[in-house]
Amino acid sequence: LRHSNKGRHFAAQAQQQIPYSENEFPDRREAPIISRTKAVDVVVTSKPQSNSQHRVIPSTRSIGVERPAHIPPNVPIDSLEIPETKITTLSNGVRVGSMETYSQVSTVGVLLDFGSRHELEQYTVPSTNKTVSTAGVNHLMELLAFNSTKNYDGTEIRNILETLGGATFAQSSREQMMYCVDVLRPNVNEAFNLLGETIQSPIVQEIEVEEMKQVIMFQTMDMMPQVLMGEGLQLAAYGPMDGKLQQLGRPHFCTAEALPNLTADSVHAFREQHLLNNPEGIVVSGSGISHDALVELAEANFGHMTSNKSDSAKTTIPSIYTGGEYRLQTEPSPHSAKEEFTHIAVAFEVGGWHSLDLVPTCVLQTLLGGGSSFSAGGPGKGMYSRLYREILNRHRWAESAEAFTSFHAESGLWGISGSCPPQFGREMATTIVQQFDKLANDFVTDEELDRARNMLKCNVLTQLESRLVLFEDIGRQILTYGKREDAVTMCAKIDAVTKEDIREVVRKAIKKPPTVSSVGVDISTVPDIGQITQMLGKNSHKRTWF
Repeated sequence: LRHSNKGRHFAAQAQQQIPYSENEFPDRREAPIISRTKAVDVVVTSKPQSNSQHRVIPSTRSIGVERPAHIPPNVPIDSLEIPETKITTLSNGVRVGSMETYSQVSTVGVLLDFGSRHELEQYTVPSTNKTVSTAGVNHLMELLAFNSTKNYDGTEIRNILETLGGATFAQSSREQMMYCVDVLRPNVNEAFNLLGETIQSPIVQEIEVEEMKQVIMFQTMDMMPQVLMGEGLQLAAYGPMDGKLQQLGRPHFCTAEALPNLTADSVHAFREQHLLNNPEGIVVSGSGISHDALVELAEANFGHMTSNKSDSAKTTIPSIYTGGEYRLQTEPSPHSAKEEFTHIAVAFEVGGWHSLDLVPTCVLQTLLGGGSSFSAGGPGKGMYSRLYREILNRHRWAESAEAFTSFHAESGLWGISGSCPPQFGREMATTIVQQFDKLANDFVTDEELDRARNMLKCNVLTQLESRLVLFEDIGRQILTYGKREDAVTMCAKIDAVTKEDIREVVRKAIKKPPTVSSVGVDISTVPDIGQITQMLGKNSHKRTWF
């Protein structure tokens, strides 16, 4: 009797209307009808068998007996050379570096030995005796890349590269400029010829310059606070000397004050000073292409260039680290729902690209790690790094905390940045300072050091699997060092870093004055550089940059 009652109860429940959620069915006004089909009721219909004898391949898709010339032949793997970096110097000083990866896509490009540090407020062109401003010209040249040339206009170049299956990239930095083409291997010759013409024979038209100046203006208006903080850090770290801007203390992005002075003549003057008569400052780099083929392309496009020592004299003037402070109060966001944060960075000077402390500093940065309070990753994303464990996981107000480095030829910066709601600016600055004190007074643990070394090696090796990163690494190393270190040598240097090296790097760094940068809608709670110096236990010496 009990079982029959139970059965009637379940049957009554089944007959009731099934409730449904508005979240599941937002567009329905009544519950959906759910139908059920038993397996025995399903009728399976067999498909008619196709007669393969009547299948004909269209002639347009038929490869034929002979292999088309544009398709590389398949060869036994034991006949291929082990990929290695090969470097050749042309008779005029242009250097060519490449690595064959046997991929069907090639990345080729040119790296040039100039950047925003070489810009001038006033420069007199020797050939015309005309005075122009080149401040902000690298930012403009990056946007003007792959536009009109002697034989093509910008639209034609873009259409040709699209037909070739290619993509273009251009990037400027404080010390170097890079032009790059990523293209299908059979089309690399034609793509490289376009690249060479873009670099050597651009027709910089005033209409194109004005269009790109509009782009720069919009970019400046929409610049992220993290970028503004980094720019401010650089300006304060290498402050003016004798009333003049130092090269590393110049703005990298074109400022609103410099924008009206930029013209087509500014671009031509800068190119004449640093590019056209300086083949020694050109590195042709490639990945996924045979070295002999790349040397032939480099010779055809850049082999005719000559060096004029009077015009291409070295214009890099070493900058001296001063330390200092940069504070920028921004306007509130027009989007009321967007939460505003205060961004803070504290940095110290470390060695540059040629310093023995370069690798230990990179290990230190990886050890500190950090990131945002929200991450879709796990331990592989740095969740066990020190800044995650000791700042982001402990303080609810910490929106982000991250270690950073910035290297140049003669100097570099290492520091910690963070963001938080405006009312917690002092707490964030204090927490960052505590991390410096802890690193200077205590050794890092063996577990932290092992994890940092392994993660840095993993990051280096993983990134070098990308042909774009490989191309850039080859070019930049040759331009900086005149050679390229292989991955085995780099990993050995990383493994050789000890906890004593880490503490020594920190202690040498914090002996120098700090650099502080803060950006946000409200930065009133952020301590000034004098207060941060006192937190670090330093004597607050009076300096012109305070």
